[in-house]
Amino acid sequence: MKSERTRFEGGPMDGRVLPIILGPTGHPPKWYEIPVPDPAGGPPTVLLYKRVPAGYSKRLHLQQGWKYAYDPTGTKPKLRWPWTKPNP
Repeated sequence: MKSERTRFEGGPMDGRVLPIILGPTGHPPKWYEIPVPDPAGGPPTVLLYKRVPAGYSKRLHLQQGWKYAYDPTGTKPKLRWPWTKPNP
């Protein structure tokens, strides 16, 4: 399997670079979840990171890789299919 070293920004993982396994399209997953165990034995806290473009080239404005940005809300948006009804 192919992997890519991806940078994390914000939150507790700020500045770290981890190898992330790429999907069949050659991109890392849109959301990356990191479970952090609770020292008291309760349910683990989940850190949520969203995939964003790492930057763009100056001349042609082409995207140059990906990075993960911290999402403090901790909830992923629900999967929406084109044939589902809109929420009221």
